[in-house]
Amino acid sequence: MSDFSIRLARVEDAAHLPEIELAAGRLFLDIDGLSGVAGMHAIPAEKQASLIRKGHSLVAEAEGRLVGFISTEPFRRELHIREFSVHPDMQRQGVGSVLLRALGIDARNSGFVSLTLTTFVDVPWNAPFYARHGFETVSDLDAHPRLKADIEQEVAHGLPLDRRCAMIRFLG
Repeated sequence: MSDFSIRLARVEDAAHLPEIELAAGRLFLDIDGLSGVAGMHAIPAEKQASLIRKGHSLVAEAEGRLVGFISTEPFRRELHIREFSVHPDMQRQGVGSVLLRALGIDARNSGFVSLTLTTFVDVPWNAPFYARHGFETVSDLDAHPRLKADIEQEVAHGLPLDRRCAMIRFLG
């Protein structure tokens, strides 16, 4: 495992996050059927700064540079993961797992009852990764209208419905 540290994101970090997201997104070029729809756009720095101001976004740093992040948005007592990216040259070194564990601790300590997200069902570093970290697939999206609306918006932007899911991890 490499030496890296995790901390709360600062507004000045926002300028660096799109580059990490785009680099990580290029891994989708090798996923059958997703090369044209995933990893082609990044959340703009201005939107990242807005998410960071809400107080629960985290970054990973190694050797003086940002190498990963989780951008979140609170919805009542749920903390929603908007984007989670680790630079390809730092993947498979525990950065993502540590970021996700740290987020769970921060969220629980802040009074959130769950973490939520939307992701690809069949991409190894998406739903299978989250399942290993205690997330469950939301089987009834009608019971979670916010997550259902997120999936519908993703589909409207070109992501394939049959490959998307919402997931939740209860904190406790």
